[in-house]
Amino acid sequence: MAFDPKKEHPTGWDKSKLVSRYVTEGPKSAPHRSYYYAMGMTEEEIHQPLVGVATCWNEAAPCNIALSRQAQAVKKGVSENGATPREFTTITVTDGIAMGHEGMRSSLVSRDVIADSVELTMRGHCYDALVGLAGCDKSLPGMMMVMVRLNVPSVFMYGGTILPGKFRGKDVDVVNVFEAVGQHATGQISDDDLHELECVACPSAGACGGQFTANTMACVSEAIGLALPNSAGAPAPYESRDEYAAASGAAVVELIKRGGPRPRDIVTRKSLENAAAIVAATGGSTNAALHLPALAHEAGIDFNLFDVAEVFKRTPYIANLRPGGKYVAKDLFDVGGVGVVLKELLDNGYLHGDCITVTGKTLAENLEGVKLPENQDVVYPVKNPIYPTGGVVGLKGNLAPEGAIVKIAGLTELVFEGPARVFDGEEACFNAVQNRQYNEGDVLVIRYEGPKGGPGMREMLSTTAALYGQGTGGKVALITDGRFSGGTRGFCIGHVGPEAQAGGPIGLIKDGDMIRIDAEKGTLDVMVSDEELDERRKQWAPRKTNYNSGALWKYAQLVGPARDGAVTHPGAKDETHIFVDL
Repeated sequence: MAFDPKKEHPTGWDKSKLVSRYVTEGPKSAPHRSYYYAMGMTEEEIHQPLVGVATCWNEAAPCNIALSRQAQAVKKGVSENGATPREFTTITVTDGIAMGHEGMRSSLVSRDVIADSVELTMRGHCYDALVGLAGCDKSLPGMMMVMVRLNVPSVFMYGGTILPGKFRGKDVDVVNVFEAVGQHATGQISDDDLHELECVACPSAGACGGQFTANTMACVSEAIGLALPNSAGAPAPYESRDEYAAASGAAVVELIKRGGPRPRDIVTRKSLENAAAIVAATGGSTNAALHLPALAHEAGIDFNLFDVAEVFKRTPYIANLRPGGKYVAKDLFDVGGVGVVLKELLDNGYLHGDCITVTGKTLAENLEGVKLPENQDVVYPVKNPIYPTGGVVGLKGNLAPEGAIVKIAGLTELVFEGPARVFDGEEACFNAVQNRQYNEGDVLVIRYEGPKGGPGMREMLSTTAALYGQGTGGKVALITDGRFSGGTRGFCIGHVGPEAQAGGPIGLIKDGDMIRIDAEKGTLDVMVSDEELDERRKQWAPRKTNYNSGALWKYAQLVGPARDGAVTHPGAKDETHIFVDL
């Protein structure tokens, strides 16, 4: 029987305030409905709410390979609870493969392309809600950003971490392979050793195993309230991930029924502070200082690098995770998951427990009954932290008026002073490192790698890992207007702003200038007078990059400073309406 809009809705849903009404209800939607019939959908399915199930599935890397399987479980959770799932995919650029060459310029750009492409799919097809699954560094923030931008009922789900590899009796991960490249260059390991390591370092599906960017942002998804409790923990191959996927599908239908909470009810100033706290407590990736301001921007909240750094400064570092610590994400899961860290922070006054989450409960309510396990050294008690302030520190000074960031997790010395060795681009610095053309005590400066100047703000893991492989990690410092991988360790300062391409002081440094880094005081300075810098500025001009058309050119025209999240559009403050309210 044909659907009669004058009769009671056959599914019992009132779609008068759901955006899918534009493509499923009334005579004018007959052409649209004909497409749904063409795909085998029933009349009931057409007239239920339409839920976008977005994944970053691809065959580029193990981070994403399990997402399609998990999406099927999400869809089952949606359909069993009276809504209709519509699966679609978007891109990812996987840093482990993009690292150390021109491909890395695409990485940060992909975060915004992911958000934009999911937005366009949701808008174009009038989907009422979103479950987003992501597995790699930039796909996690990209998927969370678009949830806040659209403000439809949304649930985020992480695809899961990789299992640790085994190499001669020790746990290893991909960062060990990057560092082995440096060891190989100095003759410490053979061709056969390197080949044996690369074959066993990554034994399963899932994202890089340490507290690198993917696992950092997975912890953020629970701390900020966009993901179901405990959904971030299980490794990608574990079948229990499918149970959380189905529960995420069921949860998003419940959000539609209740009318919320929606992402902008969840992502608030207080929940952003909770997110920054989990990054600090776990010694997480410095990339979070880009992604949290970008998330805030989507909600119209001012929360820049310095706001993130303030939370870092007051939060103890308590999770003993790589690269600064001993364990990988699976080990955290085995002792109870991210909820254990959250509960220890909450019980000691470091979190806002009253923040609402996708469960409809507060963060504190979600954590009821969670306890810090005894007889383990993965998560330390707040009363006996690994370090009393966060594993990540913000810096500011005459070399970084717009700020910079450093991960101090694993560092024993927090002050470094030395002469600058200046390189225009990562390749020149990497070649110098591989050929041992530097001295202990040097401050290596890699510039013109910022959001505009790269373009794309590349990560420098190849260079920092090579330094560690050569045994000089911590004996030299590295400063850049680009980024570092969450797997980077050592005295490495990123996000220096303003970037060189924008006329920042980092573009005016010369070889031999003395640079002082003080991660205790939070300062970054070059020992050159303001007058001298002004003179040098008169001789400076921006450089022309090799990217003068296409996506990277477009990104360079739009992107803002790293301090504010390297965002590419005006954000919620300039909105006149939100998609969900159309």
